[in-house]
Amino acid sequence: MSWTSLLPLAIVLSSLVPGLIIFTLREEQQRLRVTLNLAGVALKVVLVAAMLIGVSDGLTFRFSLPFLPGAPLVLQGDALSLLFVTLSTVLWLATTVYAIGYLEDSPLRSRFFGYFSLCVSATVGLALAGNLVTFLLFYELLTLATFPLVVHRGTPESLRAGRVYLAYTVGGGTLVLMGVALLHALAGSPDFQPGGYLDGLVEERGPSLRVAFALLVLGLGVKAALIPLHGWLPKAMVAPAPVSALLHAVAVVKTGAFGIVRVVYDVYGAEAMEALALARPLLWLAAATILFGSLRALQQSELKRRLAYSTVSQVSYITLGVALLGPLAVVGGLVHLAHQGLMKVTLFYCAGNFAETLGVHRIREMNGIGRRMPLTMTAFTVGALGMIGVPPIAGFISKWYLGSGALEVGQDWVLLVLLGSALLNAAYFLPLVWRGWFATPADWHADNWAGERWETHWLLLLPVVFTALASVLVGILAGTAISPLGWARLIVDREFPR
Repeated sequence: MSWTSLLPLAIVLSSLVPGLIIFTLREEQQRLRVTLNLAGVALKVVLVAAMLIGVSDGLTFRFSLPFLPGAPLVLQGDALSLLFVTLSTVLWLATTVYAIGYLEDSPLRSRFFGYFSLCVSATVGLALAGNLVTFLLFYELLTLATFPLVVHRGTPESLRAGRVYLAYTVGGGTLVLMGVALLHALAGSPDFQPGGYLDGLVEERGPSLRVAFALLVLGLGVKAALIPLHGWLPKAMVAPAPVSALLHAVAVVKTGAFGIVRVVYDVYGAEAMEALALARPLLWLAAATILFGSLRALQQSELKRRLAYSTVSQVSYITLGVALLGPLAVVGGLVHLAHQGLMKVTLFYCAGNFAETLGVHRIREMNGIGRRMPLTMTAFTVGALGMIGVPPIAGFISKWYLGSGALEVGQDWVLLVLLGSALLNAAYFLPLVWRGWFATPADWHADNWAGERWETHWLLLLPVVFTALASVLVGILAGTAISPLGWARLIVDREFPR
């Protein structure tokens, strides 16, 4: 085998192998555990960088292994998969550093970091999946890897949340399995293809293709938190802050949205979507989810639950973009996959810092917290303004392209959805920013400020500053080829022809 065929497998193994070794470590072997974590991250960064350079130069990366009759296990590196893989790798690095500081004195760290690495391996494998069967395999492995993280604390509340999470995700996985099986019976399981591979079956098998699409979107919609399949997400907020960050920025909700992108453009294709009248219902569902999530976020008094409902709304921008079936809208949806990840992980890091350092969990407890934790509150402000769509932060770029894309395809009403969501985002984020900077501080905000060099543990502070800066830089540098926007344009030019 050549290096181009082995590289996709190596990227998956770079987190899988350290994770399996970490399971065997004793709790007191902290230095070895940290070394394995960081070594795996560093290796994955190098491997992903090599694939990025190769794909930009036109190289093909494909690993294939016999798996099922007519359905090999395929890992391939294309421009679309690398957008998600790069996001996963960068945020795995940041979240690993954050988790090391967050769980410094906690029990069961080997179990946590073992499943944490398996979760990243499943996410990357899913992103690199070259056909539906491979995608389904890693999709189900992701459910199994994330469940122990959701219930990590072992409290009655976390166990209840875990049962809800498992019920939703296993049910969703079953629907995806049914959809994949139906499509396999109709068309086999060829590799994902730009423009899809079902055009020849539209006239003959139209009703069956519609059923398969509904099964896939409903199953993927569980992890993508489309209404009414979102109920697990707010309950899963009982998990530790690094898990919440992972669930919302990369590992779960993004896999659902990414799967919908694959199904729409690499299985069905724009022409089949229009011929089967599938795009309009998906567009309505995404628009309804955007507004519903924003309205529910406005009603929450607990910080992490407000952020959770914000995720329900924000991730649906990705589905909205691909359902519009226009080049500019697709660019907006794809780039939001990266932009939302950076901004949302920043907000969850900040929420974790507030809780871990000062015991702040509810919005009313945030009064004056910026005077006690100025760097964390600055990062929170950046993330919040980005979610609203304030330039030059990353979120503005996503919404600009989504709005322009809606006008391009004649769906002007989508602008009202985007405007309504932006106003609702402002309504539930700006009061938090005002409280943090301008409200009268509570007495306990001064508890240990004078005796500390930093406002919190430096391992908790460094990832917050990094992702907040990245959220600004990818907006400022959006016009360059190396930005997420530049890569999203490359994806559309190469893989989404119209």
